[in-house]
Amino acid sequence: MYRQYDSYEIGVFRAITPVIKYLIIANAVIFVAQIIFSQRLDIHLSSYLGLIPKFTYTKLTVWQFFTYLFLHGSFYHILINMFVLWMFGCELERSWGSREFLFFYFLTGVGAGVFSVVFNFGSTIPVIGASGAVYGVLTAFGMIFPNRLIYLYFLIPVRAKFFVIIIGVITFLSAFSSSASGIAHFAHLGGMVIGFIYLKKGFRFEELMEKWRTYRMHRRLKVIRTKQKQEKDLKERMNNILDKINEFGYESLSEEEIRILNKASQYLFKGRKKGN
Repeated sequence: MYRQYDSYEIGVFRAITPVIKYLIIANAVIFVAQIIFSQRLDIHLSSYLGLIPKFTYTKLTVWQFFTYLFLHGSFYHILINMFVLWMFGCELERSWGSREFLFFYFLTGVGAGVFSVVFNFGSTIPVIGASGAVYGVLTAFGMIFPNRLIYLYFLIPVRAKFFVIIIGVITFLSAFSSSASGIAHFAHLGGMVIGFIYLKKGFRFEELMEKWRTYRMHRRLKVIRTKQKQEKDLKERMNNILDKINEFGYESLSEEEIRILNKASQYLFKGRKKGN
């Protein structure tokens, strides 16, 4: 369902959709924080919040799969990423809605991080930047609006689907080039691959959440049924043991039967305590 956001704000954020606006603000604030921490305190946030492939499994720094998306290496780096995010992301957010777009953004961003870890398993070089998620957004734009014209260098018109294919081929060749470090390129490639698979399979955030809720409900019901069956079996065995006591006396019980009787007594006592 297409959702249209009204241009209700004045100034630089006019016509920017909500999620895009807050992502740009968050990235800008953290970029300024990077500069201040680096110059004033000699603390490099990329060492703690950047994605360091080796540390994700040796030190379990799993938060880096999210935090690396908000760090950038230079003003040009953040400017290009935020410009492309604004240029292509707003249309997607209007079309999908904010929740779906935000989920897709982080899905492709985290997926890009996973690619970086897999293909640079032992690297201790921090990966930073929103490029992986931005490449996922770019891929989605080309798939959702394939015939939309994009003007390269503001002059050359190219259809979105061809533009994405060209970018994908360049990214793939760069990632597997022996002369390239591969880290950033694999993040870009990962964002595109995850975005392509997600859209090609027809996944949607709300549907995934509904499937997750259904799965949890079935698991809960399964646990309840298993517990009920165990209770029923325990009560049946306890009744058989009590019948044996009535007929032959307590001394006739085996160690296993005594254990079951004690277990049943504890269970019944616990149930009465809860009832009170």
